[in-house]
Amino acid sequence: MPKVSRRLLLGGAAAFPAAAALPAAAAPVPSGGTAARKPRDLSEELLDQWSEANGTHPLIPDISHAGYRGGERPRRPKVVAKVTDFGARPGSDSDAAAAFNAAVRYAGERGGGTVVVPRGTYRLDSPIWIHWSNVVLKGSGSDDTVLHFTKPLDESYRTNLQPSLQSRWSWTGGQIWVIAPERKAKSEAEDFAASEGWLLGDTLAEVGSASRGQRTLLVSDTSKLAGGDLVVLETDNPADAGVLRHVAGDVPGTRDYNWAAKAPQLTTGSGGQYIQYATLQWPVRIEAVLGNRLVRLAQPLRYDLRPSWPSRIRALGPTVHDVGVESLTIRNELRPMTIHNRHPGSNGLCFQAVHDCWADDVRVENCDLGFGFTTTKAVTLTDVAVGGRSAHHSFACRMQSHDNLVDGFEIEKFTVPLPDGALHHGLNLEGLSAGNVWRRGTMAEGTFDTHRAMPFENARTDITLTNNGRVGGSAASGPLFGARIAHWNIRITAGVPYAIDLADVAPRSITVGLQGLTAAGSGLPRDFQGDLENGTYQLADRPKITDLYSAQRR
Repeated sequence: MPKVSRRLLLGGAAAFPAAAALPAAAAPVPSGGTAARKPRDLSEELLDQWSEANGTHPLIPDISHAGYRGGERPRRPKVVAKVTDFGARPGSDSDAAAAFNAAVRYAGERGGGTVVVPRGTYRLDSPIWIHWSNVVLKGSGSDDTVLHFTKPLDESYRTNLQPSLQSRWSWTGGQIWVIAPERKAKSEAEDFAASEGWLLGDTLAEVGSASRGQRTLLVSDTSKLAGGDLVVLETDNPADAGVLRHVAGDVPGTRDYNWAAKAPQLTTGSGGQYIQYATLQWPVRIEAVLGNRLVRLAQPLRYDLRPSWPSRIRALGPTVHDVGVESLTIRNELRPMTIHNRHPGSNGLCFQAVHDCWADDVRVENCDLGFGFTTTKAVTLTDVAVGGRSAHHSFACRMQSHDNLVDGFEIEKFTVPLPDGALHHGLNLEGLSAGNVWRRGTMAEGTFDTHRAMPFENARTDITLTNNGRVGGSAASGPLFGARIAHWNIRITAGVPYAIDLADVAPRSITVGLQGLTAAGSGLPRDFQGDLENGTYQLADRPKITDLYSAQRR
């Protein structure tokens, strides 16, 4: 396919890159005689290319399957309890945490149901744990139901310091925490020092070679597989980092990058913070079993499967699914923000090692971490907000979290600004996470943050931001970007291109309709040298295709 990593510069000192030229095959063509048809908007041409590529477009991610059950509306169960039935009293000075957890347990142990939280403000001195599937915690509206947490996780649950004395509560954990009890117990037994990822079961089948975009796989045996199953496709990363180079787009610079020196834990599976990245783990639903040796997936493969990269289908171990949190505010006691990564865990809502869950109309105030995805699949957040005093991570998506959707969000102007020695990131992506989408958002604070360990195939689309946050991540965690990061119809009100314009740093990625910039360049360190083979289509006005996610869904 012709390369599209070229910019067309307009003349004049104040000029800024306009749309790059499309490959010849996609350029508008005359409709006959001397009259040519009106050229289509570049975003429409690009979407046509993506549609025709059937999951193999070199630059544009396939995000059409993001969200709860691939984009479905959540299934809300019937009401089975109210927290007031278990002793919670709005407006009381008494701790209601035990009552909330008892109500959740009551619903969970009966197969699920909705637990209602009537309007009012409730005091809670410790977290709410949702360990059961099919449980919904529902308030009367984020303006009417407030859960006031008086203590951070470091005080109410347990300390969680790394040997470096950085607190893991700076990027994971929640005052409402959706997690299987087995996953919680294993983390506690390991003092949170090992992988935070999935608990996996047996190998169900070995998988043969396949190409990115395929949905039908050849497997060793289908006797343990069934249509509708959510399984984990696990692929080993070899010593030459072949899998990592591949998900970085196989651009020339990936061959020169010193993977072992930069991030030995990514390739050897020993030591370091990211030990689980010796394998790529992608939960995917089996749509159908086709005889004794073939299965059809519910979505296209995101990467090749090759003979030198052994791959297998594994059972998903203990997990939680179909949990919802709705119509309430999580308010942390107002405490001064600490310096970077010493946060005690004044957090919001965390989903960990779970799938097909959601939150709707939820606001988090005075937080270190607002909303967290830690090894999740297909979680949807709709109409959510982060506000109050300055945050560390408003949104975090980490540890191989895939196909999550944040649809309609706001990061409000902080009521207490960042102190010296603190950072706010914004929309975080890290750790080989793929297929995640942020759309229809406004950000008075933060940036498009990438915390290394090479997230790939993600999109931020139809967002307005001031762009005043900072990108983070340990330099020992590998490259900032893998392939197919899309920033599409982004409006920057302060003119700052930092971390938004990716043409100089992200391999085989695409930016479309970046509006309001007064300069070019990401301001980020470059991991891969040479031609990154990416595409930049910058338009003076917003593109006709304003939202990549909804366009792909159509």
